[in-house]
Amino acid sequence: MIYGYIRPLYDDETCEKQIRAMPKECDKIYHELHAKPKKRTVLEELLMALKPGDTIIVERMFVLADTTRHLNELIKLCKKDGVSIQFKSEDICSNQSLTCALQEMMEHYIRFQTDVAKQSAKNGIINAREQGKVIGRPKKPDENIQKAVSMYYAGNFTLLDIKNETGISKSTLYRYLESVED
Repeated sequence: MIYGYIRPLYDDETCEKQIRAMPKECDKIYHELHAKPKKRTVLEELLMALKPGDTIIVERMFVLADTTRHLNELIKLCKKDGVSIQFKSEDICSNQSLTCALQEMMEHYIRFQTDVAKQSAKNGIINAREQGKVIGRPKKPDENIQKAVSMYYAGNFTLLDIKNETGISKSTLYRYLESVED
């Protein structure tokens, strides 16, 4: 049997990119409903359904695993069970010898690590918002901005004076001045 596995990711939340990468020969596609690394019940269901000679197809390494350790464990488990894994984007199959250069392999590894970091950051932002936390740099109080703008237009103050008095940086002041002029 040929199984596909997809899950929502930071750059493919609807899984459309992954679905397009799946070959028509897939007998069944397992679709995880969340992007979180914990409680991947659909992946567990897939792993329990595997028999020797089966193949798992994923769009890229990060679809299957959340860490290099997790990826290594899954590859070992599948090898032990006589199952192969095809990584479409990397053009690698777990049961074939690699014929790529070290540089190419490092590029695959770096992309995997980048995917891990981006997904982790996105999950962190989502969790923070769910807890009611404000994301991003805090805004300056309006009275400080108004004071900085009026000090600037007064012409008696240097940018350093304005920053020391109001806490508004040069770039922030110029950004507000541009919005006032528009």
